[in-house]
Amino acid sequence: MFLRIKNRIENELTNYTREFDKKYSLSALSPLLFNSIKEFISRDGKRVRPVLFCIGYLGFAKKQASGLYRSALSLELLHDFMLVHDDIIDKSETRRGKLSMHALLNKGFVKNRKLKFSGEDLSLVIGDVMYALALDAFLAIREKPGRKEEALKKLISAALYTGSGEFIELLLGTKPIPEVTKDDIYKVYDYKTANYTFASPLTMGAILAGAGPEEVEKLYRYGMCLGRAFQIQDDIIGIFGKETETGKSSLTDLKEAKRTLLIWYAFRKAGTRNKTLINKVMASDNAGRKELELIKNLIRETGAFAYAKCQIKNLFTKAGKEISTLKMRQEYKNTLNAFSSKILKI
Repeated sequence: MFLRIKNRIENELTNYTREFDKKYSLSALSPLLFNSIKEFISRDGKRVRPVLFCIGYLGFAKKQASGLYRSALSLELLHDFMLVHDDIIDKSETRRGKLSMHALLNKGFVKNRKLKFSGEDLSLVIGDVMYALALDAFLAIREKPGRKEEALKKLISAALYTGSGEFIELLLGTKPIPEVTKDDIYKVYDYKTANYTFASPLTMGAILAGAGPEEVEKLYRYGMCLGRAFQIQDDIIGIFGKETETGKSSLTDLKEAKRTLLIWYAFRKAGTRNKTLINKVMASDNAGRKELELIKNLIRETGAFAYAKCQIKNLFTKAGKEISTLKMRQEYKNTLNAFSSKILKI
C-alpha cells in the first residue's frame, strides 16, 4: 500500500515539474531558477509527508476526489523549501547524497564571478518560490471548499510552527548544556518534526475526506507520538548510522552541537570529568574528530543510546493506542502500523 501510494506521488511529481513551468513560465523567466528547482525536488526521497497525507485521506474518503496526488505534493514542496533553508543555516554542503542547493549554486554559478551575492542568497529566494509552489499544488484537489479551507489552514500552521521550531532550536544551541531540559528538547522535536512530518499531513488528509473532529484529534495525537519517536531515531542514525544511509558524516550532528535527547541524557549520567568534556565540545566551533568520537562513545557508555531506544518503543506503543479505536478503514490503519514499525525499526 505504502509503496503504491509513493509510486503515484513520484509520477505526479514528474508531471508537476512540467506543468508548473507551463503555468508560470519559470524556464523563460530564468532557466537557472527553473532547473535548480526541478533538479532539487526530483531527487530521491522517502516522500513520507505526501504519503501520510494520502493515507489520512483515503482512510476516510467515501470516494477519491481528483487532484489528490497533486495536492499531496504540497507537503513535499514545503519540505524541500525547508531543506534548502536548513542547509544554509546548518552550512551543510550535501543533501540527499548530492550537493545542497547553495553549494551547487556556489560551485556552478557564483564561482569565479565577481558578484555581490552568493549561492546562499540565491537559495533563499529559490526556497521562497518553492513555498509558493507548495500552496499552488495544494489547491489542486477538488473537495468541498470548507474542507479545503480548513486543511489549508493546517498546511499554513505546519509551515509556521516548523519555522518556529527551527528558531527555538537555534536559540537552544546557545543555552549551556547543564541548563538544557528534556522539555526544551521535546519542544523542538514537536514543532520542528512531529507536527509537520506526521501530525499535519495525516490530519490534513482526514479533514479533506470529511473525518470528524474526534478522529482528526486521534490522528493528531498519533502523529505527534510517532514524530517524537522518529526524531529520536533520526538523532541516533545521525550519530551511529552509516554515511551511505544519512548522506553525511556521522559526526555532523555532534559537530553542529545539536541539543538532542542523547546529549541531554549522556550529560546527566556522565561523571564530572566527562561533563566537562561534553561542555567543552558542545561549546566549541572547531571540535576535532578525536573529541567528537569521545562524545559518541560516551553516548553508549552512559546508557543514553539504550535510553533513547526505550523512549522510541514507549512512544510507538502510545501511538498504537491512539489509533486502536480510530474509525479509519482497516487496510489504511494496517498500513500506518506497518509504516511506523519500519521507520522506527521496531
